[in-house]
Amino acid sequence: MARANRRDRESRSGTFSNGMEYLTWGRGPKTLLFVQGGPGSFVPQGVLRGLFRREFAAYQEAGYAIWIVTRRRNMPASHTSADMADDYAQLIAEEFGGRVGLVVAESFGGMIGQYLAARHPESFGHIAMVVTAAELSAWGKDVDERMAAAVAAGDPGRAGTVLAEYLLPGPRTRWLRELLGPVVGRRVLDPSGCPAADVLTEARAEFAFDARAVLPLIRPPVLLLCGGRDAFFPRTIAEETAQLIPDCTLIVYERWGHIRAGSSRRVPRDVLAFVRSR
Repeated sequence: MARANRRDRESRSGTFSNGMEYLTWGRGPKTLLFVQGGPGSFVPQGVLRGLFRREFAAYQEAGYAIWIVTRRRNMPASHTSADMADDYAQLIAEEFGGRVGLVVAESFGGMIGQYLAARHPESFGHIAMVVTAAELSAWGKDVDERMAAAVAAGDPGRAGTVLAEYLLPGPRTRWLRELLGPVVGRRVLDPSGCPAADVLTEARAEFAFDARAVLPLIRPPVLLLCGGRDAFFPRTIAEETAQLIPDCTLIVYERWGHIRAGSSRRVPRDVLAFVRSR
C-alpha cells in the first residue's frame, strides 16, 4: 500500500501531439483539467510545482487524476480566448476520450473557461471558474500588460516586481515590491517555459476579452468563485457575470483579493461540494 501511495504521488510531464504541455499526477478514476491563468502558461517547476501539489491535494484525495495543461505553443498572433477554448476542447476530444470529469479554470484560464462552457459543454462533467469574470478591470489590464512584457523579455526579476503588485498595490509599497519582487520572480517564474510571442498573444486576447454576449449561451451549471476585494475582477463584474449565466452558483470570499481567493483551501472544498450537489 505504501509503495502504491508513493507511485500515486509521482508526477509526469510531457507534450501532447498538438504542442500543449502538461503536468499530471494521481491515478484516480476521475479526471480534473486545470486551465491556469496568464498571460503565458507554464508547466509548474520548483517551488511553484510544490504549491500546486498542496493546492490540489483535496482533489486527488477525492479520486481525481490532476492534469495541468498549457495553451498551445506558437499560437497565431490573432488567437483569441475563444480560439484557446477550442484548443482545449479539441485536446479533450483527442486525448481524454471526449470528456473530462471536472474543469477548474482560474483567472485568465477562467476567461477561456467561459468560452469552453458556451461552445463545448459536452467536453466536461462539471466546471468551476475561479477568480475570473466577464471582463478584466482597467487596472488589471495595465498590470498584466507590464507582466507580459517582462515575461516575454525573459526578465523574471522585473516580472516578479510586477507580480508583487497583486499583493502590494499602490505607490506606498513600491519600495517593498522592488526589494522582494526580483527574488520572488526568479523562484516562481520561468520565462523560458513559454515562447515570448505566445505570452504577448495571450495578453492581447485578455485585453480584448468581453464575454457578456456569450455568457447567456452557457447551458451547464457553473460554479463561480471570486474575491470580494479582487482588483482584477471586481465584485460588481463577478456578480454581473453570474447573473448573465443561466445556471450559476456564485460564492464570494468577502475579504480576499485575487491571489488570496484563488489560492485558498476553500476553493477545492467549495468545488467538490458543488460537484456532489450537482
